[in-house]
Amino acid sequence: MGRADARRAQKKGGRPERGGGKAGKKKAGIRRFFTWKMLLAYFVAVIALGAGTFYALYLYVDVPKGNSQAKLQSNVYKTSDGKTIARIGEVNREEVPLTKIPLNVQRAVVAAENKNFYTDPGVDLKGTARGIVNTVMGRGKQGGSTITQQYVKNYYLDQRQTITRKVKELIISLKVQDEKSKDEILEGYLNTSYYGRGAYGIQAAARAYYNKDVDKITLEEGAYLAALLQAPSQYDWATATEAGKTNAKARWGYVLDKMVEQKWLKPAERQGMTFKEPGKPKAALGLSGQNGYLVEAAKREIIRDLAAQGRKESEFAAGGWTITLSIDSKKQKALEKAVKDQLTDDLDAKAREVDGHVQAGAVSVDPKTGKVVALYGGQDFVQHQISNATRADYQPASTFKPIILASALQNESKTQDKRPVTPGTIYDGTDKRAVVGPGGGGYAPENEDGYSNPSITVQQAMNDSVNTVFAQMIVDVGMDKVKKTATELGMKGDFQETPAMALGAMGASPMEMAGVYATLNNHGKKVTPSIVKSATQGGQEFSLPHAIGDRVVSRNTADGLTSVLTQVVNDGTANKVASSAYQVAGKTGTSDDDKSAWFAGYTPSLVTTVGLFGEGQGGKQVTMMNTGGNGRVNGGTYPAKIWAAYNSAVFGDDDEAKFDLETEDGYAPPPPPARTPAGTPSQGKVTPTPTATGKQTPSKDPSSPGKQTPSKDPSSPGKHTPPVDPTTPATPTVRPTNTGKTDGDVHPNGGRQQQLP
Repeated sequence: MGRADARRAQKKGGRPERGGGKAGKKKAGIRRFFTWKMLLAYFVAVIALGAGTFYALYLYVDVPKGNSQAKLQSNVYKTSDGKTIARIGEVNREEVPLTKIPLNVQRAVVAAENKNFYTDPGVDLKGTARGIVNTVMGRGKQGGSTITQQYVKNYYLDQRQTITRKVKELIISLKVQDEKSKDEILEGYLNTSYYGRGAYGIQAAARAYYNKDVDKITLEEGAYLAALLQAPSQYDWATATEAGKTNAKARWGYVLDKMVEQKWLKPAERQGMTFKEPGKPKAALGLSGQNGYLVEAAKREIIRDLAAQGRKESEFAAGGWTITLSIDSKKQKALEKAVKDQLTDDLDAKAREVDGHVQAGAVSVDPKTGKVVALYGGQDFVQHQISNATRADYQPASTFKPIILASALQNESKTQDKRPVTPGTIYDGTDKRAVVGPGGGGYAPENEDGYSNPSITVQQAMNDSVNTVFAQMIVDVGMDKVKKTATELGMKGDFQETPAMALGAMGASPMEMAGVYATLNNHGKKVTPSIVKSATQGGQEFSLPHAIGDRVVSRNTADGLTSVLTQVVNDGTANKVASSAYQVAGKTGTSDDDKSAWFAGYTPSLVTTVGLFGEGQGGKQVTMMNTGGNGRVNGGTYPAKIWAAYNSAVFGDDDEAKFDLETEDGYAPPPPPARTPAGTPSQGKVTPTPTATGKQTPSKDPSSPGKQTPSKDPSSPGKHTPPVDPTTPATPTVRPTNTGKTDGDVHPNGGRQQQLP
């Protein structure tokens, strides 16, 4: 058959004759390997091979002896110079028979972890396959697994996430399912699972969280213990963030709802149940003084980093870790001594009730490495397990104001009348002035003692912590942009966007604010404070994230803030920390009713934040007024004195480092003359012109960076008058006499600005 005949035959549905050429022979050779029969044979062969391999492994893998708990080791904590400060590792576990665990508590755990436990074959093939794929792909997260599989992992294997371990887990689970009853498996699981607070097993958990034996645990309490299995540290009510508490409560509700779904709980009973908060944790032996706070901070950091790698915290709790802290022993002693000399020696709870409510926290960070070199969490971890260095339930108050200006510089923001916002921009600082602009809502905060200045530079407003200026500025910049800058600098960002943000009306920790100010000190490169210098697990190095990240604000912005904050120290509310031996930048902060007081400050080589918190019965926030019998408590008193004493001990007269600033925005001109109401005597003082350091440019007109123009007349914004000669005294700002209010920062002249909730 010729080619033409072949084509005609194909059109008619025919086939060319076999052997009609080399091409035909070649196609026939390939096709014979891909017929439907052959494909089916391949599939059956693969299934048979897999089944044979699995059967061989099933015969080969034996159920090991249940001795993983006996192999638990201590975790060792050391300072940067190699000194061991703690060895934690006693296994907190007490086995109890299933009969001692209330049935409804058993069911709560089953509902939370594996609702089909009583009817499943002991393994979840789909979940295990997903876990193996995730491991192969490097995602690090496990697939779902049954209670039987979790028990096998807890009791017979380890927490490593490898393909070999997952296959072993599957095979051993099948064998255990054949050898043990469901009750035996559940009993083993309840006695080996990790619940947080160092508690292995549900009996230890009942003691750790509710201080009673498991047979006395109610269903509401048991549901919380069951919820803890998913994320023990995140759901621990004593240390959880607000988001963590919300998630814990949601998980608690999920457990009870699943019990209703399984018909183990009546809907009416479920509706009547309320969440019962667990008790505070008790300190482990050997963690007295500051050691407990240092260990807890390191532990939280390692657990956080494990989670980032898709690993569980039970891997850390199992022991075998050596954690070297970045703590410098000399600086740590200096910080502890500063708190003692400047604060605790003044306190007498017998003479004054308020003295028993004062809690101090501090964090000191090297801005070049991001490492925490000293930390103060409270007077004694045994007496107070909540670390004041990492707690984030008190307002940072005016220490937030530099973030607003940073956002303004970063975003090249403008005022409502289109003038660029710089340290020299003139604002209306009139007391109770209503905010103008989108989102302001007429918000009109008070300035402390009725302080009022209708024409004040941003620099002077920062010096004196004038609330009305920053309430207006946060609207000028945009509250969303300010929040974005805050999170980029290191704050958590779980707060509402309202003008009250300007007064620091959110929660933050000394550790958090140390990161913010360290980022400014590090010329805008992100600093995430880390207390762990290195960590090994079983002799293998654990990979730690970098404490220094990418640039989050420009150097011009960061250095501009440093320049502004040096003036707060030289001529503002933070003048008590000024030193002739080293340069200092910083900001005070005091919340409503003196419930919290802060100083966040830094030298070229060290960033330290100090916070004081009024904590009453049940953790209620209370005033610290008259602490030590000294009247008002604010950022310029105890926090500033602690900061100054610590830095003086660290540096003495040896630190000659200067801030290396490159900014066009950091130079603030002196304030223009203020209008003095008739009949009011003048008092106060004029801010001197700051001396430019580093590579700062000369004074510029705040309304037009880059061009030097005459200063605006504050009484007539549209007119210009000759610039103010810094050597000529200006009319001082009017500062009313003290009205007796207890909120805000103290200026050297006695004025204060009120912080509203």
